[in-house]
Order: sequence, then structure tokens, then C-alpha cells
Amino acid sequence: MNKLIEINDISAAYGSKTVLRNVSADLYEGDFLGIIGPNGGGKTTLLKVILGLLAPVSGSVRFFHEGKVVPSLRIGYLPQMNQIDKKFPISVREVVASGLAAEKPRFRSFTAAQHQNIDRVIGQMGLEGLSNRPIGELSGGQLQRVLLGRSIVSRPQVLILDEPSSYVDKRFESHFNELLGEINKESAIILVSHDIGTVLSMVKNIACVNETLHYHPGVDLSEEWLGEAYACPIDLVGHGDLPHRVLKKH
Repeated sequence: MNKLIEINDISAAYGSKTVLRNVSADLYEGDFLGIIGPNGGGKTTLLKVILGLLAPVSGSVRFFHEGKVVPSLRIGYLPQMNQIDKKFPISVREVVASGLAAEKPRFRSFTAAQHQNIDRVIGQMGLEGLSNRPIGELSGGQLQRVLLGRSIVSRPQVLILDEPSSYVDKRFESHFNELLGEINKESAIILVSHDIGTVLSMVKNIACVNETLHYHPGVDLSEEWLGEAYACPIDLVGHGDLPHRVLKKH
């Protein structure tokens, strides 16, 4: 299996405050990596370093394609809190299409194949009836689906999702989980979430980020591993086939 991203001994800080220390990890084609960890542990900071939005204090991030180092990869990104202005006069379709902006020559129209791809993604997101609706008229869950569509329309090699379920409405939640499984057939996925139970129901491997990084292949986590990774006690509570992890009082 080909490596896509190599994170080597990364440390990162905001001013004098160190947030990540000596973090290393690899991401491979077909991987679905769940990143968990306590609030303030550095999960979003790690994503910013991978995306090039924050320069590390030390260490390196390298990208690979077919075994060779490359300057960058096609990466789709769905941030934790969207920054889109809902008052801006733009439609659902136009937002999704903006994910292909880098592939469209300036002052040229999208090709027929690109239009078909945009239609396909709008259908995947369950937004067919809202295609021409201004984004200002959408619910929070609908808007998050639009932004997810924008992040995958370019068929990225890696899709990064920061707390993606925060705005997904309950009617779409089960379909959303199935959709990520379909996307994972084409793209490696990094999913950050505070909801450990939700993460375990979807991902293939787990990493806990709490200044350092603890990697766990597979999702059969032990209480001891979680306690060490979080650096505080963890209660394990099971509900049917969907496990949940709840912090003890500490």
C-alpha cells in the first residue's frame, strides 16, 4: 500500500505555548484514520500543519504519490467551523462547484464532465432539490453538507474532516456515515472528532493526540490504552453495537 503523507517528528506552538511535541505518523492509500483526544490536545493544530496553514517549529511533513515525494497532494478539507458568509449571494451548486476552481482555466466554463461531477456530488449529499437555493436559506446541517460536497468534488487523494458531524442533521447522519465509506474507496480520510463512539463506528485506525501522538492500529481499544493516551482516566461504556467512551470525572 502506497504512503501518502509522512509526518516526521513535528513540534508546533502558538507563541511560547507548545501544542504538539515530537509527533510522527504515516497515512496510506485507503486509510481511514480517526484522531481523538481531549480539548486543547492539539488535534486541529495537527491538521493545520498537514494543510500548510501553520509552520511547525521543528520536523517535517512530506507528501508521496506512487512512492515518490511530491510537493503536494489534492486534499479536501472540511473545517470544524465554516467561515462562509451566509449573506453572500451564492447558490448551493456554485459553492460545490467552487471545489473545482483550481481545475478550471480562468474565464472558461466548466466542461460537460465537470458539470456531471458537480451534479453527482449534489446528489450524494442529498441536495438535489436545493441546487439553486441561496446558501443563506439553508439550515446548519444543509450548509455543512454543501461544504462537504465542495471538499470532495475534486476527488481528493486525502479528505480531512474536523468534527464533521457537528452540523450534520439527524436525518442525514446515517447516510453521512455510509457516504464516508464510499468516499474512502477513492480517498484516504483523516477524521477528527471528540465523539469517540462515533469515530470507532467508522474508522480503520485510531490516533490520540494530546500534545504527543499515540497510534493504535485497528479500533479494538483497551481502557489502558485510552487512559494512557488521554493522560487521565476513561470510562468505557458500551451501547449495543456502538461503543462509547466517556471521560471519568478528573
